[in-house]
Amino acid sequence: MYRILIIEDDLAMARAIQKEMTAWGNEAEYVQDFRGVMKTFAEYDPHLVLMDITLPFYNGYHWCSEIRKVSDVPVIFISSAADNMNIIMAVNMGGDDFIAKPFDLGVLTAKTQAVLRRTYDLSGKVPILEHRGAMLNLYDTCLTYEGKKISLTRNEFRILQTLMENKGRLVSRDTLMTKLWETDDYIEENTLTVNIARLRKKLESSGLKDFITTKVGEGYIIEKEQGIR
Repeated sequence: MYRILIIEDDLAMARAIQKEMTAWGNEAEYVQDFRGVMKTFAEYDPHLVLMDITLPFYNGYHWCSEIRKVSDVPVIFISSAADNMNIIMAVNMGGDDFIAKPFDLGVLTAKTQAVLRRTYDLSGKVPILEHRGAMLNLYDTCLTYEGKKISLTRNEFRILQTLMENKGRLVSRDTLMTKLWETDDYIEENTLTVNIARLRKKLESSGLKDFITTKVGEGYIIEKEQGIR
């Protein structure tokens, strides 16, 4: 799980980005004290920063240069000031990418994951969960099995992540519902059943039969392989 710091003074935008980032398995916080950005940065110790250019007191270029004095953490600028001069300035001040507003949150997520992957994959820091040869990359939210990638929705990913993190232990429906509530404002109980069914179908069509076991009236479990304790 990676920590993402959002430096954006539009509160609605900051909260929307935070929700999107956490929905894909990351931690995310947004700055509230724009005089003390570096204090928040030092305390939160993020793996990546999303930075607006136009901010109260000091602009994003200033804060990026301050961050660069103490850290090489990737910085992605997000701004409506997307003319060539601002993009060039953002890169020259130490930015790693530039995303123009307005943007689709899915595009922001994809670019964020790409930057994180380039930065940390090469360092051998990619968090991966494995079972029966299937590998769930907590970074790009993809499941890989026998060289093929299995695309997952956000809910399917959160369900599978929770079950694989608790391999060999029963996970109750209430626990899984809580995980899904983290990604949406409201989830009906039937939603969990539907997502489990779709996830199972994807797993079985890829050769991963009986990957998830149902314990009627209790929950779900991914059984440990025989011989593994």
